Amino acid sequence: MGLFILFVLQSIITVMIWVIIISAILSWLVAFNVVNLRNPTAYRIASMIEALTRPLLSPFQRVIPTLGGIDVSPIVALILLVGIRNYLLPWIFRPIVAALGG
Repeated sequence: MGLFILFVLQSIITVMIWVIIISAILSWLVAFNVVNLRNPTAYRIASMIEALTRPLLSPFQRVIPTLGGIDVSPIVALILLVGIRNYLLPWIFRPIVAALGG
């Protein structure tokens, strides 16, 4: 049971990582006029991704200033999420898995 909960939490963090990466790529495509947000479908997709990443990135954006107009908060968020997924969660769940069994 403990391994299943660990798997679910790691999967959720992996999805969050991919959404942040997609958001960064989409922002570059919009900035270089590859994607036009006047297109209703593109606008809906961009607003959905923005709504998903805003709660994750806004705490970092409040603390970290932009560097020359470049927002580095996605990089910091990705580093923290990967660290949590790869190191913190297994460390937390090690005693739970030992107690409950695999």
